[in-house]
Amino acid sequence: MCGFAGVLTTAGVPSLALADQARRMIAPILHRGPDDSGVWTDEEAGVALGFRRLAIIDLSANGHQPMWSPSRRFVIVFNGEVYNFGELRDELEQAEYRFRGGSDTEVILAAFERWGVEDAVRRFVGMFAIAVWDAQRRELSLVRDRLGKKPLYVYSEPGLITFGSELKALLAGPSFDRSIDRQALASYLRYLYVPAPRSIFQRARKVPAGHILTVSDPKRSLPPARPYWSLRNVALAGLANPFTGTDGEAIDTLETLLVDAVGSRMRADVPLGALLSGGIDSSTVVAMMQAAVARHLGTDHTELLLTGEDARALIPRLTDIFDEPHADPSQLPTFLVSQLARQHVTVALSGDGGDELFGGYNRYVYGTRMLPRVSRVPRAVRRRVAAGISSVPPATWDRLSRFTATLFPGIPEQRLGERFHKLSHVMSADSVGDMYRSLLSAWQQPDGLVADCRAGEDANERILAGSEPRHLLDRMMLADQTSYLPDDLLAKVDRASMAVSLELRAPLLDHRVVELSWRLPRSLKLRGTVGKWVLRQVLYRRVPQEIVERPKMGFSVPIDRWLRGPLREWGESLLAPAALGESGLLNPAGIIRAWRELQDGRRPAGAALWAVIMFQAWRARWAA
Repeated sequence: MCGFAGVLTTAGVPSLALADQARRMIAPILHRGPDDSGVWTDEEAGVALGFRRLAIIDLSANGHQPMWSPSRRFVIVFNGEVYNFGELRDELEQAEYRFRGGSDTEVILAAFERWGVEDAVRRFVGMFAIAVWDAQRRELSLVRDRLGKKPLYVYSEPGLITFGSELKALLAGPSFDRSIDRQALASYLRYLYVPAPRSIFQRARKVPAGHILTVSDPKRSLPPARPYWSLRNVALAGLANPFTGTDGEAIDTLETLLVDAVGSRMRADVPLGALLSGGIDSSTVVAMMQAAVARHLGTDHTELLLTGEDARALIPRLTDIFDEPHADPSQLPTFLVSQLARQHVTVALSGDGGDELFGGYNRYVYGTRMLPRVSRVPRAVRRRVAAGISSVPPATWDRLSRFTATLFPGIPEQRLGERFHKLSHVMSADSVGDMYRSLLSAWQQPDGLVADCRAGEDANERILAGSEPRHLLDRMMLADQTSYLPDDLLAKVDRASMAVSLELRAPLLDHRVVELSWRLPRSLKLRGTVGKWVLRQVLYRRVPQEIVERPKMGFSVPIDRWLRGPLREWGESLLAPAALGESGLLNPAGIIRAWRELQDGRRPAGAALWAVIMFQAWRARWAA
């Protein structure tokens, strides 16, 4: 895993100055590649590429980047891994290509020469962000992997394009307008992350997952990125051509594919391990690594206890790690687990993606069972009921949990008050799609919190309100895979792990597994109230069911309690009226009211307030 940055400019900058710009841009992302660095420039073209290397495969100088293709047509900087590079290398050698070393970067370049950039990328199995300069066509292509595992940002102003693995690299570039995108801010307050393709800054964008952005003239506006793989198309094609075998044949097919996906991700010339939570997803990955939680799999465990005081000590690092606002509270344990793992290994496999691909979230059970029924109740009645529910403090609902727990299977009883307040928002929504979107929302009306902000549509809204896919479960899963997975979970994992120079690989998110998942019948994902049914059956072939079968537990932290306890003073300082109003971006009244209601126990607003607090801390670090 690595990091890169670069410049394409019409300013007529001398080569030495271009190189200096590239070095300044890769300096803030040293953590992504502490083992080596390199810079390449072309003064006539006005292009510079900078690279930081975390050596994983071929630790020799043969893996140094930026790297030229054999004919010297292409020069590349590349972050990630192409796991099938061995098979591609064999095919290219048969076409008389010769290789100096053993890196996948060399194979990527030869593939570009043989097949062209877009056709070559379609052949890659892996996670990657690529910047490649085509000296023949004099154009820059920025490529991002199909699921968005690796980040890639691009900034533009007339005559200048900068790009890189993290926003902090672009901020260190020759020019950067720090104006905030208010619609992106509103989306962040709703979802706790900024959905692609927007970034928090008006002039910076994320290259969307599965897309290529090609730039030939930096004087012009950025052209639209073009897809080489579409999750929506994969979903609709899979649903139109469903798997028709038996349950046992589906389990066999998935197992065969997962064995290959895990095996291909175990290649590394450095120490390799796994993050094992004891749940279905990570246990499946580790079981396949063992070709076989805890003692049954022969693993060693280290326990890490995270307290509110630990969180307070870590908070100053969060705004350096997350240079775009990110407020998923599990960022805290994710970073600490990555830090702990890095003491022993350089590469680790994870179970990310199992919930989104195979229907593992409790909200899928709740959504498919309850939302259609609720939507049939007249809206006026629903609104009156919602008002009654929200008028009762969460603590009171918690005390009534023995009467209401049957409505929320699998939900810890102490969170029923929070869930009932979520239910009040659901009942006020116009449609089933809006009801599910309300479940995803920390702030239900974030546009009202952002000054001078007009509501903008996002991917979640488009998918959930659309007519395809037809089934609600499919629309929920497609929305989560399109936005929540890359922009929250994978962004969180990438920043937290790379902050400590740890490479994380996610076998369940092999694009071939994703494509198969959309062909599997819904009954193989969600069977009754049991999610990930088919994935469980694969695991049970290797691990006794009783070892891993337990209620679902998220990687969550008690943020409400912390904001009423060890983090209260810090939170209050950032949510003071003067602090909220100084930027002119936020309308303080609703935020201050939510803080008071949290402190009084009248509203479980921890996640919503955490988003504002983290934005305030981020703004002080990056937007000033």
